[in-house]
Amino acid sequence: MSRTNFQELLDAGAHFGHLARKWNPKMAPYIFDQKNGIHIIDLHKTVVKIDEAAEVLKALARSGRKVLFVATKKQAKDVVAEKAAAVNMPSVTERWPGGMLTNFPTIRKAVKKMNTIDKMKEDGTYEKLAKRERLQIDRQRAKLEKNLGSIRDMSRLPSAIFVVDIQKEANAVKEAVRLNIPVIAMVDTCCDPTPIDYVIPANDDATKSIALIMDILCKAIQEGLEERKLEKEKEAPAEDAAPAEAPVQGKKLRPRRGAKAEQVEVAEEAPKEEAPKEENAE
Repeated sequence: MSRTNFQELLDAGAHFGHLARKWNPKMAPYIFDQKNGIHIIDLHKTVVKIDEAAEVLKALARSGRKVLFVATKKQAKDVVAEKAAAVNMPSVTERWPGGMLTNFPTIRKAVKKMNTIDKMKEDGTYEKLAKRERLQIDRQRAKLEKNLGSIRDMSRLPSAIFVVDIQKEANAVKEAVRLNIPVIAMVDTCCDPTPIDYVIPANDDATKSIALIMDILCKAIQEGLEERKLEKEKEAPAEDAAPAEAPVQGKKLRPRRGAKAEQVEVAEEAPKEEAPKEENAE
């Protein structure tokens, strides 16, 4: 069963591409027609591609991996930040920090600096500083929070990234491709889909279109997270009920405190059986 339908995408305006004169010929397979100088995207193909991307994201979530959502354009940033936070996934919605993926250790240092400032406020060190120093620290903390706050829990590189508008987020796509990180993206008719692993042909300028596709993908991630939770719950009882250790032959077992004398004798009988075998051999 498909996760979305043709009518929902049509109502959200996902079929509107860019001006025909600004198109990229590599998007030709996803274009249905041209109307009033604007390309119309084939939504039947969009439905198939959304389902494909949703299954990939669900599988990643089920295996406990992180997906980084990237959208810094005005129409997308708020929607993407909200939906990504709802499924506990990191996002970049203010500005793409150069080297975010290719120079990840440096980004982690900046996040640690933010955590250090938070610890200073908790243990009272912050209050002992001069007023001027506190103002400087507050400004630094606010700047770090704005740019890196949404990725502070991302301790390792993401297993995939989702991008809205690959032209605007070209640096993010380049870094992901360089590190062989799969890229899932909403791709409009003016873009080159070649570097994208999972292309979702759709209008990447309309807030309704972005919100609908984000909603579908985040529901798939939520399904994956719930399945992972159920799997962990099933594994937990099996771990708790560990099998009793059988006495090892040829090894003398020490009686536990409070163990019955009969139990100790049974454990010590094992090595005695070896004696007759030696006599037979002679």
